[in-house]
Order: sequence, then C-alpha cells, then structure tokens
Amino acid sequence: MSAIIEIKGLTKRYGALTALNELNLTIEKGDVFGFIGPNGAGKTTTMRILTTLLRPTSGRAQIAGYSVTDQPNEVRRVIGYMPDFFGVYDDMKVWEYLDFFAACYDVPVNQRKGMIGDLLALVDLENKRDAQVESLSRGMKQRLCLARTLAHDPQVLILDEPASGLDPRARIEMRELLRQLQMMGKTIFFSSHILSEVADICTNIGIMEAGQLVAFGDIEDMRRQLQVQRLIQARILGEETAPLKDILFQHPQVGKITDGREVELTPDIVRFDFGGTDEELSQLLRHLIEADIPMISFSEEIGDLEDVFMQATKGVVS
Repeated sequence: MSAIIEIKGLTKRYGALTALNELNLTIEKGDVFGFIGPNGAGKTTTMRILTTLLRPTSGRAQIAGYSVTDQPNEVRRVIGYMPDFFGVYDDMKVWEYLDFFAACYDVPVNQRKGMIGDLLALVDLENKRDAQVESLSRGMKQRLCLARTLAHDPQVLILDEPASGLDPRARIEMRELLRQLQMMGKTIFFSSHILSEVADICTNIGIMEAGQLVAFGDIEDMRRQLQVQRLIQARILGEETAPLKDILFQHPQVGKITDGREVELTPDIVRFDFGGTDEELSQLLRHLIEADIPMISFSEEIGDLEDVFMQATKGVVS
C-alpha cells in the first residue's frame, strides 16, 4: 500500500479564528476514510483545501503526488469532489447533465455516450436517463451528483456529507454504492455525521474537534486507545452472584459493579468496569476459576462509534 493523500502541518486561520490547526494525516491508496466531527470542527475546511478551492495559511497537502497549492490543475484531474451543497441544472435531462460535466472534464465526444450509460448503471439511474433532473428525488439527485464526480474516472473521491438529508433507504443505497466504488479501487475520503454508517464501511476514521485531529485509526484501534474503563460482563451458573461480587470488590482495577437485577439483565449476570490491561483481566478470570466461581461466560462489551466519538472529543476546547 502507498499513500495517496498526505497532509502535513495543515493550518487555516481567518483572522483570530483558527479553523484548522496543524493537521497531519496520511491516507493509503484504496482506503475508505471517514472524517467525523461536529459542525465547525474543520472537516469542510480540510476538504476545500484538498480540492484546491481554499488556500491554507500554512502546511502542505499532496494528492497522488501533486501539491494542492502548487499543482492545482493536476490535483483536479485525479480527484472527484462532491460538496455538501451541490448544484443541479433542473432544466436538463439526466443524460444531458452528465454529458455537460463530461465535456467540462474534456472527455471526448465519442466516449461520452458509453461513459454516461456506465455511470447511470453504476448509480442505478438507467431508467431515469431521459427524466428531467428536477423530477428526481433527493436520493436520486445525490446519486446523480456522485455519478458526475466520476465522469473523468478520478483516483480519489472527496465527498462532503454524501448521505446528508437522505431517508434510510437512500442512505443504504449510498452506502452500498460507496462499497462498490471501493471495490473498483477508488480511494474515498468522506465526511459524515451518521456515525453508525461510518463504522460500517470505513477502513479508517479520523475524529475532528475544534480544528484538531483528536483520534485516527481503524475503529478497533481507537476503541483500545480511548477506552479508560472497560465494561466486562460475567455470567455464572445459578443466581448466587455474591461470591463473585465479593472477589470483584477486592480487586484494585474493578470499578462500579452491577448485577442482572439492577440493570434488567438475567439474575446470573454481573457487569463491572475494569481499568486494567488484558493481562490483568486474564489474571482476574484465572483467579475466579481457581476460586471455584462457576463461570459460564466472561466477555468485554464493545462500545460503538458514538462512545469512541464522545470519549475522543471529551475535554477538547473549542
């Protein structure tokens, strides 16, 4: 794998306001990178710099080896950009809309018909070829806009909130389309507020807050990096949990303890916070077995991406 997007020390200031602060980020070819964070965190600023629409105050960024500040025309040839608010020409037919943008990208006339057919098939709009753009649903317009970004067969797709405003079915369709594009070898860099969908399709994610990258990696890595207390669930044979809880109360790494009666689980389950390492957790389990606690299961409950996001942004000053 080789890096296709490289960002070093990228900073953007507007007077006294720092919208982006010393961003360092590397995206490998073929990655699907999810960029998440609240409004004003710096996501759109980063994407506008990468797409050559905004000059940074300092730092540098390269896409496919081209500098976004020094070689903007070369960068535009290798990227496809879908902004969060995009224009569609309502007086055009769907095929005319794609033909217009293909011409903007200097796609030869004799190649456009086949290309338009392929793009409409990819985004499942073949039956809308002769429809007016204004007649399309929101989800269809999103897919059409994505098809537009593919007209010149870019290596990298930069998508700002591609599922914004879509209903659940349209979001599922968009997610499946992004998976198809990844299988085609595209590198995808996209922002989203829909955290569960980011978790479903991304190889890596970055969490932004107040212009800073506060976490980066695959989801499992970040769970491990950010998790201070681990939630462990133990199930025993029978409903007498007192011996188990007695041992847990004496362990220095065990925090809050609840049982099934308190949290509406089955009576044979005990849950507890654990602040130690994997080795210490393994030693605790060994101790419980040696103490003849009739264990049926002993497992860690994995938090979702929302938990990771809240932990990552906790205490960051905006």
